[in-house]
Amino acid sequence: MEFQKVDGRKARGEKKRRAIVEATLRVIERDGVTGVTHRSVAREAGVPTTAPTYYYATLDDLLIATLLWSAEELCDEMLHVVATGSAREIAQCLAQAVDEHRGRTLAEYELYLLAGRRPELKPAARRWLDLAVELARPADPTGFRAFLAAIDGLLIQGLIADVAPNEAELEPIVSFLIRGRDELTAAPREE
Repeated sequence: MEFQKVDGRKARGEKKRRAIVEATLRVIERDGVTGVTHRSVAREAGVPTTAPTYYYATLDDLLIATLLWSAEELCDEMLHVVATGSAREIAQCLAQAVDEHRGRTLAEYELYLLAGRRPELKPAARRWLDLAVELARPADPTGFRAFLAAIDGLLIQGLIADVAPNEAELEPIVSFLIRGRDELTAAPREE
């Protein structure tokens, strides 16, 4: 039996990278994208002020890494629920996103929308959609992307509402949308 040697430096580097991107999202949640500097992120992450620039030379590199991490780590549960869950499960997930997780959701959308102004961020911003399509493997990818656009719209409307919508308010809307999703993700019929 052969044992793989674990490179401690590599593991520590990965841990520090993750701490930096998590801190970046917290800075965006608290101060918006304009509050992101290498220094503010280092302070939030509790790392030396040189660490963010060591791992991410530019702010765009840092924002791209944060977008990708957000899509692949934080959105994983939501993607699974949106792609395969019941109307009640989706409504509950959306209600939590715009109420108890409002700050995080707002930060993710602020970062996501920044890609509209910074072309270098666009591939990272599109990763959420790509992951959702990969997970659902819909028979009609275009129609499924339309369903995801409606979910995005519900989240944005919930973020700007004076009072965040609750699960009961969202469920009838999601029930309407889910019928189309289920038709779009149904396995193609063999003839």
